[in-house]
Amino acid sequence: MVAYTISKLASAAETGVETVRYYQRSNLMPRPPGRQSGLRSGIHYYDETDLKRLRFIRTAQRAGFKLSEIAELLRLDASSDRRRVRELAHQRMAELDVKIAELAQARAVLANLATECAASDVGPCPIIAAFDTPPR
Repeated sequence: MVAYTISKLASAAETGVETVRYYQRSNLMPRPPGRQSGLRSGIHYYDETDLKRLRFIRTAQRAGFKLSEIAELLRLDASSDRRRVRELAHQRMAELDVKIAELAQARAVLANLATECAASDVGPCPIIAAFDTPPR
């Protein structure tokens, strides 16, 4: 069995030690006991299960899930409630669709401004002017 210190665990999951500690404070990651094999150093050791859980949390975050939703996903994993997991996934996809639409609109506006900017070297730059104007 592989035993990881917190720094090795964080490194293996490509994250920082403070992130692991934050997940512990948020009750997403367990706090392992400080002794292993009779050692009295007070160093906490993590195992492959902890690494798997940390990677799950990081991947779910990259998919846009909030920490509260990740906590629910972790609980649902233990209960095998696939229906609720699907609901959460569909909800997240709907949120992503809204964000994608917003980003596509922002890109279209920026593309138009870039075209206007390229059309003339006279007067203020339309891109700068648009960013200087209060939103409608």
